[in-house]
Formats: sequence, structure tokens, C-alpha cells
Amino acid sequence: MQVRDYRGVDQRRFREEIMPLSQPAVLRGAAADWPAVRAAATPEGIAAYLQAQDTGAKFDMLVGPPAIKGRFFYNADMTGLNFERLPATVTRIANELVAAAHDAAPAALAAQAIEAKASVPAFAEENRLDLIGKPVSPRLWIGNRVVVSAHHDMFSNIAVVVAGKRRFTLFPPDQVANLHIGPFEFTPAGTPVSLIDFDAPDQDRFPGFAHALAVAQTADLEPGDAIYIPYMWWHHVRSTESFNMLANYWWNEAPPAQPGLQPVDALVHAFLAFSGLPAEQRAAWAPMFQYLVFDETAAAHMPADKSGIRGKLTEDSKRRIRQQMGALMTR
Repeated sequence: MQVRDYRGVDQRRFREEIMPLSQPAVLRGAAADWPAVRAAATPEGIAAYLQAQDTGAKFDMLVGPPAIKGRFFYNADMTGLNFERLPATVTRIANELVAAAHDAAPAALAAQAIEAKASVPAFAEENRLDLIGKPVSPRLWIGNRVVVSAHHDMFSNIAVVVAGKRRFTLFPPDQVANLHIGPFEFTPAGTPVSLIDFDAPDQDRFPGFAHALAVAQTADLEPGDAIYIPYMWWHHVRSTESFNMLANYWWNEAPPAQPGLQPVDALVHAFLAFSGLPAEQRAAWAPMFQYLVFDETAAAHMPADKSGIRGKLTEDSKRRIRQQMGALMTR
């Protein structure tokens, strides 16, 4: 299934018509007039554009041997990764990409989530995206023909292709079991990733993948195109040219979380709390979580001022609960 295309989208239409659908959306030509997109008519052009703005800020550049075919991932026995990280600047990676374009078997090169504000501060001023309705600083993704394994972000996301071409394959959040996710505590880039090689899926080891593909949505983007990826949607990204660049904008529609508390932290705490419990006890807890945590009507039968932690909390009650949780975790 193809991701639905939209053209001529403004901020009102994006927020009132597209976001409420909670579905990916391709925003064709959303950045067609960006100076950076015009500069990206050639690899040398976008390289020169970036170099002229470079502050010299350092970040990690991922470098992998030609044998990995651009797929930054674990090594064969998952004791390490199949690439290394080297310090770089925007100028360095741009130069290396232009040079590598002439190699028959180039190394895999990428820089991920570079803060534009730190490395190329003029980028955000010259290339504006006025769809989100709140200030969001772009991050830059620069590389050659590389593959980013299927993963999710705990943000809403608009990603703009500046140079090269990218193919996105997206899955709704409920496909997590069918994507066969790897470790939480050791990941290639910070968030858990699918262990499936999309080019050569092992159907015996990963039987759920066929079910995930049945509901997948795909999109092919060219310079100036953008894609909206809703909160927590899984996405696999393939860059197909010798010099690719993407600018993405992450933001969260939810109010600020409680200090020190994020949903993923609760998930990790649950791993610890339920580890080793007998199957019947785990099964007994599952509906409790589904009802009390995810059902917004769970406290509807109680007076609002008697709902306790299940109702609207005051700042004092939040502070007391955090103290109690802290004491529990130190037992």
C-alpha cells in the first residue's frame, strides 16, 4: 500500500485534516523552494552549501565496510556493531561522500540526527517549514546508500528529503510483535530496531514479518518532498543515491511529562517487575494494565475528588507519588 499523497499543504490543513487521521502522509513539494534543495541538484552543490555554513561542530560519523551493503546493524553474533563511529564535521562527511561516489565499492557513510543549530545554524533560517505550528529545530541526516533498520520514535515527525532519494516502509504501532524487535539496552542508534533484514527476510526465524508486510505502507521521496510519520509508527528507511540528505523535525503534542518519568521508563520498570513471574500471574496482570492504564473511563464510576492516582493529580500529590516511587525503587 502506498502512503497517501498530499500537495499544497499549509499549516491549517496539516493540523486539522492530516494529523487527526494518525496515518503517514507524503507532502509532495513541501520544500521545493528551499535553497538547500536547489543546491542539491548535484552532490558537489549540496556539499559546497553545507561547507559554507559549517561551524566546525563535531558529531559521530558512522563508517562501515562495503560488505555490510549500507545496513548499519549488529555484528554476526550481536556482541557488537558492524560499523565504527568517528568524529567528523559537516565539511568532512560532505567531502568524503563526494569522494566515495567515485568508488566502485564505497564504504557505508552516515551522520545521523545532527543538530543543525550547532553545525549549520543558517540552515533553519534559510529553509523553513511552517507546518508544525511550534518552533522545532531541524536535525540533519547525511549519508550515501545506507539502510536504517525499522524503528520507532517517541515523537511526531516530519522528514524532508533535501538531497538524493529515500524509500520509507512504515508500519503501525500494533505491528511491534511482527517486527521482531532486538534488545532495548544495546541498540545500533539508541532505539530498539527490528532484527529483520528487509532484503533477505528469514521467514522461519521471523514468521510475523509476512503479517507486518500485509499492512505496510511505502513511500518514495525525491528532493523537496516530505513525509509525516505519526507518533510511534515504525519506519524502515533506505537511501538510494551516492549523496543523500534529510532534515527532520521531531515534536511531541503531549504536555510535558512528569520530571524523570517517560512512558519508556515505565516499560523498563515493568520488565524488571514482571521478570520471572509465573505465566498465570503475568496473565492476571495484563487486563489490569489494559483497564487501569489505557482505558480513560476506568475511574468514571468514582467521585472526581476520590479517584486518587487515577484522577486528576495536584502538584502536591504528584510530588508525594514520585517520593513513594523513589523509595520503592531503592528497596
